[in-house]
Amino acid sequence: MRIIDASDCIVGRLASSVAKGLLNGDQIHVINAEMAVFSGTKEMVFGEYIGKRKLNHPRKGPYYPRMPHLMLKRAVRGMIPYQKPRGREAFKRLKVDVGKPASVGDEKVEMVDGAKMNNYSKYVTLGEVSKVLGAKF
Repeated sequence: MRIIDASDCIVGRLASSVAKGLLNGDQIHVINAEMAVFSGTKEMVFGEYIGKRKLNHPRKGPYYPRMPHLMLKRAVRGMIPYQKPRGREAFKRLKVDVGKPASVGDEKVEMVDGAKMNNYSKYVTLGEVSKVLGAKF
């Protein structure tokens, strides 16, 4: 099992790296999901996710999550063929957590180098976006 730390990683780049690993047959556990970032201004990012959230219909969907770990999981799901058997099996091998759970302990934690945030001045963490959407974690 690979354990990946999402701190200061750009969400899209992290999700594509995780999706590639899942499709190759790896079991992946992502920790610190609330510390992953979206690059862009706060107004742009909040506007996009508030707009997605307003699309929700209580019975019909589409269902966009509020919690940071579920938002990251949704981003990964969008990068795999989740409606086909291969994609469903890959998606079952993914586990995402807010913070660092006690079960991880002293195991080796990887960082995805291609997903690390450079010196962007404009970014918003996934935790901030989910708090604006009304999540309590």
